[in-house]
Amino acid sequence: MGDANDFQRFSGTPGYIASGPLVDAVNCAYALERPLLIKGEPGTGKTLLARHVAEGLEMPLLSWHIKSTSKAADGLYVYDTVQRLNDSRFGGGDVADIRNYIRLGPLGQSFAAEDRQVLLIDEIDKADLEFPNDLLLELDEMRFTIIETDEEIKARQRPVVIITSNNEKELPDAFLRRCIFHFIDFPDAELMRRIVDVHHPHLDATLLDQVLIKFYWLREQSELRKKPSTSELIDWISALLRSGISQDKIESHIPFLGALLKKEQDAEALARYDEKGGKYPSSWSDLGPRYNQ
Repeated sequence: MGDANDFQRFSGTPGYIASGPLVDAVNCAYALERPLLIKGEPGTGKTLLARHVAEGLEMPLLSWHIKSTSKAADGLYVYDTVQRLNDSRFGGGDVADIRNYIRLGPLGQSFAAEDRQVLLIDEIDKADLEFPNDLLLELDEMRFTIIETDEEIKARQRPVVIITSNNEKELPDAFLRRCIFHFIDFPDAELMRRIVDVHHPHLDATLLDQVLIKFYWLREQSELRKKPSTSELIDWISALLRSGISQDKIESHIPFLGALLKKEQDAEALARYDEKGGKYPSSWSDLGPRYNQ
């Protein structure tokens, strides 16, 4: 367990605007040496958080991007039997020493590292239901044994573990009990201005207003199956700036809609809105009292 001087070391970075509650969650997990489980809408910066925590804490980053075929053991180590067989057949390598064919996975590397690391376990809910439970012992004790060599790998410095989930599957209660949890709320307009400023500094304030008004209006449309995310907003602004579209055109319609909407049904819903003569909002008051600036 780290000492009190380790508390509140992360406060965000110039490239990542973190809310107060998110900063608190990171520091809580860091102080208690527990995994931090991050959930939230796609595009809210869950994966990006790990890179900036590593930057803010001045630690190396190891990433383990989970797939449907991922196994917990792969994160510890892999015994490359195929390479050993090839070497035995064709005379390459020292096949007598099994250690030459042991490859540490991201979790194993974080344990074996001399210095403390930030470890990202990204989209843990993509794996099968037993995957999180299969990591419980190793995450608790921060050690494991390589069966083939009977060598124990024990963490010299307990890594800062950040786990992301898109809620594709429910995670086991036993796993959740061991984590510090934080849900990244979708940014309000004030926080979104700060996020946009990181990616598009010095953007004209009037243009930014029109962009955000259209963006939040779209997110309010109940017909949409996939609401546009923060990352899609940033891409949309890039498209607008590169095209040189005037502010007047943004006031009257939503150009480059494909940067914001990624489902055919959503694009069709907006096309129907246009056909009916629907009007797009041009001021915050058009969005209702919730968005009054």
